[in-house]
Amino acid sequence: EVQLVESGGDLVQAGGPLRLSCVASGFSFDDYDYSIGWFRQAPGKEREGVACIRTTDSTTWYANSVADRFTISSDNAKNTVYLQMNNLEPEDTAVYFCAVGPVGPSGTYIFREPHRRLDPLEYDYWGRGTQVTVSS
Repeated sequence: EVQLVESGGDLVQAGGPLRLSCVASGFSFDDYDYSIGWFRQAPGKEREGVACIRTTDSTTWYANSVADRFTISSDNAKNTVYLQMNNLEPEDTAVYFCAVGPVGPSGTYIFREPHRRLDPLEYDYWGRGTQVTVSS
């Protein structure tokens, strides 16, 4: 059974850092060419993609709103993905989720089209989320 468990959410002051972790089980990052993504959802807003990473070569993509402040990384030995968030803003307040996308035939990477990589609808399995609150 695929499971994703996020942790690290907290209440922080604007300008501060925070690191989120996502531990995956039920599959191995080394099995196939997965995309693991971080998403967030603020109250009254739609879920949006923040960052994603390709498990075979650690290629990353970011939403424009976080590209110069957030860093996604993975530790394949630990089956864990991280999201380092710096210079946090009140607008970053949300529940943060990690998710894993599907793979193609023979476990190949399927998100060739850039617009798919941070689209929540493209991802299959989700964690329950961790709350990040940034105070001004």
